[in-house]
Amino acid sequence: MKFCLLAFVISFVSCTSDDDMTDPDPMEYTIPTSYDFDNVSYSGQTSRLDMMTEWKSYMSTSRTSGVSLDANKMKAMFANEEGAGFSQEYSKDIKSKTFESFQDDFEDLIDELATTSGSTVTGSEGVSGVIESLDGESSYLIGEDGLDHAQVIEKGLMGACFYYQGTAVYFGDERMNVDNITVEEGEGTAMEHHWDEAFGYFGVSKSFPADLDILKFWGEYSVNRNELLGSNQLAMDAFLKGRAAISNNDLITRDDAIGEGRDIWEKIAVGSALHYLNAGMANFDDRAIMSHGVSEAVGFIFSLQFNPDRKITPAQINELLEIVAGDKEFKNMNLYNTSSERLLDARDKLANYYDLEDKKEEF
Repeated sequence: MKFCLLAFVISFVSCTSDDDMTDPDPMEYTIPTSYDFDNVSYSGQTSRLDMMTEWKSYMSTSRTSGVSLDANKMKAMFANEEGAGFSQEYSKDIKSKTFESFQDDFEDLIDELATTSGSTVTGSEGVSGVIESLDGESSYLIGEDGLDHAQVIEKGLMGACFYYQGTAVYFGDERMNVDNITVEEGEGTAMEHHWDEAFGYFGVSKSFPADLDILKFWGEYSVNRNELLGSNQLAMDAFLKGRAAISNNDLITRDDAIGEGRDIWEKIAVGSALHYLNAGMANFDDRAIMSHGVSEAVGFIFSLQFNPDRKITPAQINELLEIVAGDKEFKNMNLYNTSSERLLDARDKLANYYDLEDKKEEF
């Protein structure tokens, strides 16, 4: 299983020429306070978030000693094929929207998780199994390499599918430089619809952040990081600003909103990685909590590569993964070989890349 980082910059940055843009008086239209625009549809994105929620729930059953996971079932859930066993019929799938060069790698991780599951012995170095936290309140299936593979899959797909689609595909040239005149009932113009689909991957309600009843994946982590980043309002403001600008053919403001949306979405990923690195250090002697949390940090660090405007290089991402887990490829990682000093080093480097030194201990 080869799970290496992209060696190139994803080049989907929106770059509509000035000749094609209009820049109306900003007083000519109003940016609403909720996503109550005409002709909004992102049902496909909602379906994928719901499918991932069901898959996550299935993976979590392996936290009970002796419970085995079916690799074929998880691959069917990934591709929405026969045998997935979803609670309802979905017309979409996660696999085809995942960055293509990583699709096979996620299936390798699925095989690894399935093989790890079902053990009736307590996990330890070189031995897969469920490990209970020292306070007895939590238990996690940890592989012989110290990784919580379910967390790597979940957070990895949050990056390689949801984050990638939102920041690189739907905010990118191919989906933004399209028709913005012809209105299709229920979906708006092609440009409006693509913007709505990017919003759909963020996993919040149309009245976010006033309404926190709907929080899925990135929406949940935005709330978790909001105290330090102000992420909730910043993210929603970017989505509202961009959609209103598109509906008024103000493409200069739209592109400003793309930059703002990419920036805060990236910071949510960074803040989450910092949080779990801190948690790993604080609970280093609690194998269950440490491995579970640091596996999440690994997934969030991995995810940073998919934003076209990222402030970190592939080499820096590789280095961070090597510091945290010993290697840039998941198949070679081993959290039993890490140390609190290495987690501290990674945290400090990541905070420095994003000018978050003053907040790094608070995440």
